[in-house]
Amino acid sequence: MRLMSIRLQNYRNYEALELDFSEQTNVLIGENAQGKTNLLESIYVLALAKSHRTTQDRELIGWESDAALIEGRIHKRTGETVQSLTFSAKGKKAKLNHLEQRRLSDYVGAFNVVLFAPEDLAIVKGSPQGRRRFLDMEIGQVSPIYLHDLNQYLKTLKQRNALLKQLSIKGGDETLLEVLTDQLIEVAVKIVSRRHHFIDQLEKWTGPIHAGITRDMETLTIQYVSDTFQKERYPKEQMFETYRQKFDKIRENERRRGVTLFGPHRDDFELFVNDRNVQTFGSQGQQRTAALSLKLAEIELIHEEVGEYPLLLLDDVLSELDDHRQTHLLDTMGKKVQTILTTTNIDGIAHETIQQAKVFHVKQGEVESDSV
Repeated sequence: MRLMSIRLQNYRNYEALELDFSEQTNVLIGENAQGKTNLLESIYVLALAKSHRTTQDRELIGWESDAALIEGRIHKRTGETVQSLTFSAKGKKAKLNHLEQRRLSDYVGAFNVVLFAPEDLAIVKGSPQGRRRFLDMEIGQVSPIYLHDLNQYLKTLKQRNALLKQLSIKGGDETLLEVLTDQLIEVAVKIVSRRHHFIDQLEKWTGPIHAGITRDMETLTIQYVSDTFQKERYPKEQMFETYRQKFDKIRENERRRGVTLFGPHRDDFELFVNDRNVQTFGSQGQQRTAALSLKLAEIELIHEEVGEYPLLLLDDVLSELDDHRQTHLLDTMGKKVQTILTTTNIDGIAHETIQQAKVFHVKQGEVESDSV
């Protein structure tokens, strides 16, 4: 798939902008704080209906404006589609081919992107929360039902935590707690099963990609981490019963502390290079390579799942990679993946992918294009 054009109105520091992109490589050049990342972010938001930089949609609306618009024209094998998102005080409105979508889960997945930014190194060495977010966002792109299940889980979790807090303070009848626990378990089983499947698929691609980057000197493996289920596979009926037994076992502890103590919202995954935990024992170079391998594997996984390559967004990462990793990334991009990347300059990058790119100069929310 290809993003042919984008239109912004009152989005962050862009009052009005319309751009046509090359179907292959596009480079956004400019000094820091000029709007390069804002533009890249708008494309990410167009695809996933949420930002990777903030949880507050209000921050996406330009100063002194009441609403912001992102509209993109996307070419796919099945034809051309127009997607748009409008943000206002009333919330966000998503449209596909000018038809409003009642649920965001019906919107997300129509346009696929993979973002690689310096902060994505946190996937490897950062908090479990960041890795869970990675799982949820990427699975959601290829499995809309996962987003529906996840939203249902978080809603039930919030209700259950509120009830546990109330019980910890005042005590009371636990009948409703039993109902909420069964509801939570039912959707937790679906989420964990889908996460296991995603990690299996991801690992199928990360293995050879990581071996290629490291010249077959390292192997990369991924393991799901859970208080209840590790790498082993269980029938869903058995998973439900295992969850139920564990909740029964820690019931008093949860009531005393007033919070749900385990479940998908506390799970994690670990990366191993040559059987050593790279988060704990890996060098910075190994951590960077693992993060790069994950992102390149995402591209292949999405292609396998939806039949088309996603758009690749690179936010100032070329300067973060040494020449070998940089070359591997650029070789992978080639002509099969449309890429939009930001950088302060392209001096010293002789790779033909960059030399043949369409270049946009970004300055104070204004964008001009030329050719390299």
